[in-house]
Amino acid sequence: MEADFVIVGAGSAGCAMAYRLAKSGASVMVIEYGGTDAGPFIQMPAALSYPMNMSMYDWGFQSEPEPNLDNRQLATPRGKVIGGSSSINGMVYVRGHAHDFDTWAEMGAAGWSYADVLPYYKRMETWHESGQGGDAEWRGKDGPLHVSRGPRNNPLHAAFVKAGKQAGYETTDDYNGQKQEGFGPMEQTVWKGRRWSAANAYLRPAQETGNCEIVKGMAEKIIIEDGRATGVQIMQGRKSMTVKARREVIISASSINSPKLLMLSGIGPADHLKEHGIEVIADRPGVGKNLQDHLEVYFQFAAKKPITLFTYWTLFWKGLIGAQWLFTKKGLGASNQFESAAFIRSRKGLTYPDIQYHFLPIAVRYDGQAAAEGHGFQAHVGPMRSPSRGEITLKSADPKEPPRIFFNYMSQEQDWVDFRQCLRLTREVFQQDAMKHHVKHEIQPGSDQVTDEQLDDFIREHAESAYHPCGTCKMGAADDPMSVVDPEGRVIGVDGLRVADSSIFPQITNGNLNGPSIMVGEKMSDHILGLDPLAPSNDEPWIHPDWENSQR
Repeated sequence: MEADFVIVGAGSAGCAMAYRLAKSGASVMVIEYGGTDAGPFIQMPAALSYPMNMSMYDWGFQSEPEPNLDNRQLATPRGKVIGGSSSINGMVYVRGHAHDFDTWAEMGAAGWSYADVLPYYKRMETWHESGQGGDAEWRGKDGPLHVSRGPRNNPLHAAFVKAGKQAGYETTDDYNGQKQEGFGPMEQTVWKGRRWSAANAYLRPAQETGNCEIVKGMAEKIIIEDGRATGVQIMQGRKSMTVKARREVIISASSINSPKLLMLSGIGPADHLKEHGIEVIADRPGVGKNLQDHLEVYFQFAAKKPITLFTYWTLFWKGLIGAQWLFTKKGLGASNQFESAAFIRSRKGLTYPDIQYHFLPIAVRYDGQAAAEGHGFQAHVGPMRSPSRGEITLKSADPKEPPRIFFNYMSQEQDWVDFRQCLRLTREVFQQDAMKHHVKHEIQPGSDQVTDEQLDDFIREHAESAYHPCGTCKMGAADDPMSVVDPEGRVIGVDGLRVADSSIFPQITNGNLNGPSIMVGEKMSDHILGLDPLAPSNDEPWIHPDWENSQR
């Protein structure tokens, strides 16, 4: 088997690149270990808690015991399916803040400032105006990725946004437009009632060109000859075979599997590779380092009125909603129910938000377990820019063995300061008049949990990953010893090999990572094809005019 380009991983960035490369006329082979994304558990937005808890769709990774979180091992879902994590995620669409990308450029990722990436966001989107406002001139009109909004017809959504305003915060009708900061509607990758994954948006159109083929198999290592990547060794069943690349190999296997595959191929920290008997091709100490994530807690309240989604938390209603969705693609099944959001600053002196909220009109966990108290609602809240850094390392040289994942969560004192502030600010928002008459009582943390020590105990016991791992193949200047790829995604020290997915993020972006991951695939495809980048944008993002002196 042979193609111009071989892409490892049919995930968010991989699908985007497959489409753009195939559309250019090049032949593309996409290696994917996972199976089909057909079926209601993936395609029905409201069923989002199922695929990320099913071994047929999820790699089932877990972190190592985290010493600052009572030695808990946290789930780290990654998509093992066509579409990758875009087929099992919560479908929340966030571009990230403009200053996130300006920071990338300052960290050595030249050409990745906000002015540089905004045109690619516009190219990839078809944004659907929904009568809830928005910045149409900042949004894409004819891209492959459909971005929409839920109906927000539950009164708790309006109450949440109003409470934020009453607490003194900004409102925004488009956090993906000029102004991220504030309370307002949340966006989702849902179109015509279906999950609009990278597979639906990009991979199927790529296949329709006749230039893109999906190859089923587990990537074992990159074949490197005379310093150049020439193909990928894969396992199909019990048979090992090679997929050859005439032009380039592109790794797009996730922030967990991309560094693993590099290390299995002899690219990584030399001493670590030697420990596992792997021949060192390129000593890159940054491979697997710089691991980042967002932690969050579910701030839950019992509701006074029976107006929450708990009404539908029975087998009868779930069956009815499922049937309605199956036949019409409408109703409660056609939304992920994350329909309101907020981005705020935790303190004065910050130029842009460092706290994110997802509001949900039911008290429920990601694994689908509802709060025992019945009717309730919750805000997922957590800091956006933790200073803690973890790492991905090999457990062995066996490609079938998962890597060791150590996030090193909450290892810096600033983490605790920021998280306590998250909890206190959240409690203040829900004490505003707009929400107060909906609140029966606080389920968790519990209104009696007020001291630093009590809040720290709650965080240690209840903080969960928001499932946004990134950073493990950092993009930066070629002379930075911790950089793994240069600003065009080329692996430093090996020709004909690139990495393009969330692993190349120098620093985690605000909010959910699916949007930025797809953008990386879009932009990197131009670098791969040797095209001139899209012209930079002159649009200036909104920054609070008194950010130096005011927190809100």
